[in-house]
Amino acid sequence: RSGTERRIVGTHFWNPPHLMPLVEIIRGAATEDTAVQVTTSLVQSIGKIPVQVNRDVPGFIGNRLLHALWREAIYLVQQGIATAEDVDRVARLTFGLRMPAVGPLENMDLVGLDLVHTIHQYLLADLSDHRQPLELLEQHVRADECGMKSGRGFYNWQTRSPGELLERRNQQIVQQLKFLKEINAL
Repeated sequence: RSGTERRIVGTHFWNPPHLMPLVEIIRGAATEDTAVQVTTSLVQSIGKIPVQVNRDVPGFIGNRLLHALWREAIYLVQQGIATAEDVDRVARLTFGLRMPAVGPLENMDLVGLDLVHTIHQYLLADLSDHRQPLELLEQHVRADECGMKSGRGFYNWQTRSPGELLERRNQQIVQQLKFLKEINAL
């Protein structure tokens, strides 16, 4: 491998980067340990928390988890199982409340892997396994309903305040970070 390939390291900052503490550090196929260590030190020097992605895969860690959740959220609305409002409410007021303190694998250990296994035996087959964007998402995009930037998406952003949502999100991030610092989880 060339010298350049041995020094290639990716970094994935999360939005909003001024608040989000974590940065994914992605190792290329030929990346040497030294390059990862230098990048890790750089990320730490700017006050961020590095997480190593040991193999470059589409979406890294976080986006893979996030888009799996998003796919199922869209599927629930597309199938008429729930409204967008109720899907968001369930996410915010159930597992979303635990996420600052308990990650998904910690939560599985908490409830018991035997129970997780039992649930997976019947639930996984019923989850969306679409490998392309779902039809409901396609319909929104074709109608130029691209979310806040177009004024409409799953919600009508001409009647809702994008600024209020962003402020609410930012305040929640700050509160979660405060909590995580208090319990020495950062």
